[in-house]
Amino acid sequence: MRRREFITLVGGATAWPIVARAQQALPVVAYFRVGSLTPQLVEAFRQGLSSMGFQEGRNVTVDYGPVTGQYDRLRSIADDLVRRGFAVIYAGDNATAVAIKGASPTVPVVFRIGGDPVVLGLVASLSRPGGNLTGVSFLATATEAIRLQMLHQAVPDARVMGLLVNPANPNAAPDTAEAQKAARQLGLDLQVESASTSQEIDRAFAAFVKKGVRALSIDGDGLFNNRRLQLAILTARHGMPAIYNTRDLTDAGLLMSYGASNVEADRLAGIYVGRILKGEKPADLPVQQSVKVELIINLITARALGIAMPPTLLARADEVIE
Repeated sequence: MRRREFITLVGGATAWPIVARAQQALPVVAYFRVGSLTPQLVEAFRQGLSSMGFQEGRNVTVDYGPVTGQYDRLRSIADDLVRRGFAVIYAGDNATAVAIKGASPTVPVVFRIGGDPVVLGLVASLSRPGGNLTGVSFLATATEAIRLQMLHQAVPDARVMGLLVNPANPNAAPDTAEAQKAARQLGLDLQVESASTSQEIDRAFAAFVKKGVRALSIDGDGLFNNRRLQLAILTARHGMPAIYNTRDLTDAGLLMSYGASNVEADRLAGIYVGRILKGEKPADLPVQQSVKVELIINLITARALGIAMPPTLLARADEVIE
């Protein structure tokens, strides 16, 4: 996607315009997520649609509406989307999927989430969703322990570690439980702090510093993606190596990231949207498991923090930023 096209896309998205007024014959898909739009994810979603024969402007319209971390508005926005009568709603994260689930039992929804959709109450089972939702799941909870282990490998002398979560995210509780279990097994003291706003992120870091936290795991969340520069500045200011679940924050300056490939997950979700537009029902489409994971290491940050990355981690990395 060209930069000018993407800026135009984002600039026109905030009011959820219904493009179908000008193109009545085209089905309209709502692209609904907490995190801000990124060109790579939008392009992956479009590739998935295209593989099913749908191209924007020709035989489908996609209405992009980033919510940028406004969790308190999710249910009202979800209710509004249902009233607008979209052909399919794409819910790009845990919180938006749960909001849409509560807003309508009938509107077709494709989700892309980091968690177990059965536990979140989105589907009856992975193989037989049984309702109006299906989609792509990468089990982020299963990788929270791995992220803590990797962080421990990178900074083995850090006995006190932190976990930053957004309590508004439905996956915060299981992720916290998984991290606490892993910390006990590693003999680490894990300090957990919550943040749902930019100001609360600042307060959480002040608490981490006060408690002697030496390294930090940041739980996957749309708010944290949107505040990636703030988080990069804070971790650098306090000399705190940190790990995240996607590369967004590693590109911004965090030490590393490990988790599912969001690009691959968005492509798979685009395919499912296309299949539903062709007439298939969410109840009949098994939830897909996105199994592609990636480890990204920022060596520039490692050098700035005085960390000699273990050769085992470097050999395992899918990409090293130098």
